[in-house]
Amino acid sequence: MVGRNPPFLRTSTAFPSGLGEREAAILREIVAEYVETGEPIGSRTLSQRLQPALSPATIRNVMADLARAGLLFSPHVSAGRLPTEKGVRLWVEGLVQFGSLTAEDQASIDQRLDVHGRSYQDILADASTMLSGLSSGAGLVLAPKADAALKHIEFVPLGNGRALVILVGADGQVENRIIETPAGLPPSALVEAGNYLNAHLGGVTLGTLQARIRAEMAANQHELDALTAAMIESGLGTWDADAGTLFVRGQSKLLADVTELERLTTIRLLFEQLETQDTMLELLNIAADSDGVRIFIGSESGMFGMSGMSMIVAPARNDAQRIVGAIGVIGPTRLNYGRIVPVVDYTARLVGRLLG
Repeated sequence: MVGRNPPFLRTSTAFPSGLGEREAAILREIVAEYVETGEPIGSRTLSQRLQPALSPATIRNVMADLARAGLLFSPHVSAGRLPTEKGVRLWVEGLVQFGSLTAEDQASIDQRLDVHGRSYQDILADASTMLSGLSSGAGLVLAPKADAALKHIEFVPLGNGRALVILVGADGQVENRIIETPAGLPPSALVEAGNYLNAHLGGVTLGTLQARIRAEMAANQHELDALTAAMIESGLGTWDADAGTLFVRGQSKLLADVTELERLTTIRLLFEQLETQDTMLELLNIAADSDGVRIFIGSESGMFGMSGMSMIVAPARNDAQRIVGAIGVIGPTRLNYGRIVPVVDYTARLVGRLLG
């Protein structure tokens, strides 16, 4: 099932289709308790909270109806009720209100993502750390590989058979990689390698440069010695021209309340999946199909199997409304949606301007 786009601000007091006022009030309280504590709630406790008051017997009858509708379940025979994924979805779409951020919240996010004196990589990593800190889950920030022209490439010796490759884009963005250098490579080869690549730039993109250099190497149409040629291929090979950069912070939070071995294994597999190119492309596709924040409850996204994790994701768009990334949070189904949705929305807008 594909997640739907809930409005960013929900002020309607209408009840979800098929639910009356009494059923909606009980479902709202059960899901709210679940989001706050993760614990089931019983009819006696509900009778003390609801206004107007209802008897425990009446509440039990309504809860039974909601369970038959697939909105609630009982984890144990004698326990109270918990919402199903369907119940949480109905709550998100019709019973929860998404607020706007306060001026203080916005100022705090603005400060965390200040660009002055910092690289884009540091800013995006901070954004994912911030999202994790404001939720009970992992923060995701995905920036697709920019197809900008290159301005300069340089190799810097680090000693111990390693070198730093610095790639500077025409748009001012800088990326660094550390590579292993061939044994016996003289320091002068680093300068020669940089000069050779810079002579081939001519305002081309990384993908074009890679294709051009590999073609020359294959045809042996260069005047480089074998060691220098091998280092150039190694340096260019550290960049995937089609891949994006995915920052994930706070994975440990997804394991905080998990004790069952099966669930631990499933979530660890989720960690591995987050690092794949397919996942990054799927995140971008989801963002590209969204006008704003999208909420996926449990298995709705189809991305993480049966891990039981929910995802809140929003597109980062530049001033021309082109997708330049995706911002989101992955966490348990009892995420604080009312708090996280506006944070993800605002952060996506800010990162979109930064990357645009």
